[in-house]
Amino acid sequence: MNGIISTAYAQTGAAPSSGGGLSQILILVVFVVIFYFMLIRPQQKRMKETQAMLSKLAAGDEVVTTGGLMGRIIEVNDTYLTLEIADNVRIKVQKAAVSQLLPKGTLKNG
Repeated sequence: MNGIISTAYAQTGAAPSSGGGLSQILILVVFVVIFYFMLIRPQQKRMKETQAMLSKLAAGDEVVTTGGLMGRIIEVNDTYLTLEIADNVRIKVQKAAVSQLLPKGTLKNG
């Protein structure tokens, strides 16, 4: 008799709740929305700003590369820039290596 009663208790304790699936989906959706607004959207905005800056580069602009070199652009083509980093010292770098556009006259002041 004792074995039948314990089996009956085990079956009643394992009944699934009906609202659990909806709340789990709602939590998942909330996390996806938070992830989008905190990580994906700002990164896309930064990429658009960087692409716009790179497309506007012209001879005479003063820039900083990702390696920390500061120089004045002498020549621009589709993928490369020629920078003058000191008097009569010119280097060729990829356009994508430019991290920042400096205000005019920065190199003379710095």
